[in-house]
Amino acid sequence: MEKTAKITFCGGTGSVTGSNFLLEADGKKILIDCGLTQGIKLADDINWDPFPYDSKAIDILFITHAHVDHLGRVPKLISEGFRGKIYSTEPTRALASPMLEDTADILSKNTELHIDKIYTPENIKSALSLWQGFKYGDVIKITDNLEVSFLNAGHILGSAMVQFIYNGKKIIFTGDLGNSPSPILPDTEKITDVDYLIMESVYGDRNHESRDDRRKFLEETIEDNYKRKGTLIIPTFSLERSQELLFELDALVENNRIPVMPIFLDSPLAIRLTDIFKQFGNYFNESAQKAMSHDKYLFDFPGLHSTLKSEESKLIKDVPNPKIVIAGSGMSTGGRVVHHERHYLPDPNNTLLLTGYQSVGSPGRLIQEGIKTVRITGEDVIVRAHIVTITGYSGHKDSDNLLAFVEDTADTVKKIFVVMGEPKSTMFLVQKLRDNLGIEAYAPEQGSSVELSC
Repeated sequence: MEKTAKITFCGGTGSVTGSNFLLEADGKKILIDCGLTQGIKLADDINWDPFPYDSKAIDILFITHAHVDHLGRVPKLISEGFRGKIYSTEPTRALASPMLEDTADILSKNTELHIDKIYTPENIKSALSLWQGFKYGDVIKITDNLEVSFLNAGHILGSAMVQFIYNGKKIIFTGDLGNSPSPILPDTEKITDVDYLIMESVYGDRNHESRDDRRKFLEETIEDNYKRKGTLIIPTFSLERSQELLFELDALVENNRIPVMPIFLDSPLAIRLTDIFKQFGNYFNESAQKAMSHDKYLFDFPGLHSTLKSEESKLIKDVPNPKIVIAGSGMSTGGRVVHHERHYLPDPNNTLLLTGYQSVGSPGRLIQEGIKTVRITGEDVIVRAHIVTITGYSGHKDSDNLLAFVEDTADTVKKIFVVMGEPKSTMFLVQKLRDNLGIEAYAPEQGSSVELSC
């Protein structure tokens, strides 16, 4: 007998961040992700508005991966009375604790919003007590007609697509899809028999450099900076981008591809997360596992210094150039990188290397677009440093690879809902799917709902 499932797009539409979707099926209310909306700062004020649903009525929350734009509002959900179950992969559960604690630490510095009532240690602890980790492929039976499993999205360690099978029909929420092949992770799993797809579109309108090109560009950027005797600043996301860059730098250093110089990993969170990565080596791809078997210090090499304490971070400026500093956050909205940018951006001998997505209005995006003076930690900073962008290190599939991903299930998919992208990027991908594959693709609006025949 035909049944109906309803999806409400509560977040993650018209924007890359703020992933939050409500699925109602077989009498159950299920959330997929509960993330922070991020723009010009770590958490935009909109995050503290009431949820468009009753938090107490939610049965299960599925988390696709551990980036804060996918799990950052979990403490708010708890504070509003959610006491259901939280499901994710095992690595995502392990990464969630440091990610939420770090977010709480940053947000606690904003006294205007009274976020301290939401981001309490008790709420984070309560979330983790409700949280259960699964392996890829484990089947979670919710009702007689509804079961769920996690497929490997290849985006970051533990990232997953959430696959619902309801009354025989497959509904997949992609979360973020990885820019395969990754130096560390297995490729995104192929999907071939999906009925309904809710997919991301961060790079829906543009393509990245190839894997070989990105390594070559990284090598050239490091060498150019070395010749100028400058400091190379790499703002990076503490989770995944930092570890991938360390993996690439390890290969360049070990093979004598770049000159020897001090390299600083100046992110306490990235240092802490790197330790978790080492615990989940079985989730790496074959080549990374092989490298680990020969080199137990996969993320450690000559010249690398991890600066855990803020006193150590402050001493970096006294180390003679040339040098490399990898620091959070990836969009220059906070973290230690802002202090380095304030210090190094005015010098034309230095380089700022952007490797990840920069959201609209963020300092990283303004610098990328060529602004000559940027406001950082309340000060106007003149930008004279070289600005380099390498998109090949993005963790997201580009436009052509998003199309190829859908192509594998083009024969079965009835409707695709394109989300988690800037409007231009989302609409471009919608049109591309319609034109190239003849698929019913839509860009849903915030707060809208759709009913699916199952």
